[in-house]
Amino acid sequence: MIEARFDLTYPGFELHADFQVFAHGIIALFGPSGSGKTTLLRCIAGLEPAARGALQVKGEVWQSGDKSMPVHRRPLGYVFQEASLFPHLSVKENLEYGLKRIPPAQRKVQLEQVVEWLGLGKLIGRDSPVGLSGGERQRVAIARALLTSPRLLLMDEPLSALDTASKREILPYLERLHSELDIPVIYVSHSLDEVARLADQLVLMEQGEIIASGPLNEMLVHLDLPTAHLDDAGAMIEASVGIHDEEYHLTRLDFYGGSLWVSKVERAIGSTVRARVLARDVSIATVAPQGSSISNILEARIDDIRDEGPDRVSLRMSVGSRQILLSRITRRSCDQLGLAPGMEVFAQVKSVALIA
Repeated sequence: MIEARFDLTYPGFELHADFQVFAHGIIALFGPSGSGKTTLLRCIAGLEPAARGALQVKGEVWQSGDKSMPVHRRPLGYVFQEASLFPHLSVKENLEYGLKRIPPAQRKVQLEQVVEWLGLGKLIGRDSPVGLSGGERQRVAIARALLTSPRLLLMDEPLSALDTASKREILPYLERLHSELDIPVIYVSHSLDEVARLADQLVLMEQGEIIASGPLNEMLVHLDLPTAHLDDAGAMIEASVGIHDEEYHLTRLDFYGGSLWVSKVERAIGSTVRARVLARDVSIATVAPQGSSISNILEARIDDIRDEGPDRVSLRMSVGSRQILLSRITRRSCDQLGLAPGMEVFAQVKSVALIA
């Protein structure tokens, strides 16, 4: 487990953070700008001294009361928003800077590994990081952090300074690290798209406080939490590749409770994928639709209905015994259909985004 508790006061801002998460996968700190995500990350790193705090990482005490492990002794890697590379060193020397901080006998990550994981083969021979694209620079920075063989990797909005093309370039590498590494990552972001694509656990922050934490799938579809009311709110579906329809260039994704057709994905039959269904892409029918162009229609039960302002409502629905979907429809449609918790309905899924 990672167990953290910090109290910090600045003029105009207070941090009161208390949470416990499993020390595996990617743990996203998510919330609006100014909610305290970076401050909390800096407390975990020891860069922001908290007068009152406690921190344990996999049973090792990093802080207890006023006793705190010095920053340089904390076995962590830190990736900032801007890739802080040394311009006077070659790309390889930048990487070796991280490697040399760890005695050879304690190295758990090797240079050749990070070069492969982050696709740095064509960059390793560069005399300087000057001239690299934003995405390339950030990949080198991530590799350097990993070469310190950290027990915990902290990433502070590593994509926020990148343009759209650079973000598209680096995301597949972050996904690969997610599957390759056995190092927990605490990932700060205010982008729900990034969080949905990468995270396993979610810690929600508002105004310097933790309002909820838990598994990503549960946190995204809980109507009591702000994540379910954002414009891009939606549900995650962990599915397996069922069949490929070569004639129509489609792939069927199977999950507990049903299946969904998506544009063909180049994955082997039986492989696990992560898909996202946005609430705004799910419409509701009270009888089985006939003659519809929508091919993804799932039997569902309404669990809850919440207002979304004067004209819209959000619905939480169960599909089978495990899967949850969200739908956002007009209040008029809800009233005309007579929708209420407990009703059996048909969820028409207009679009599915395969994100991992």
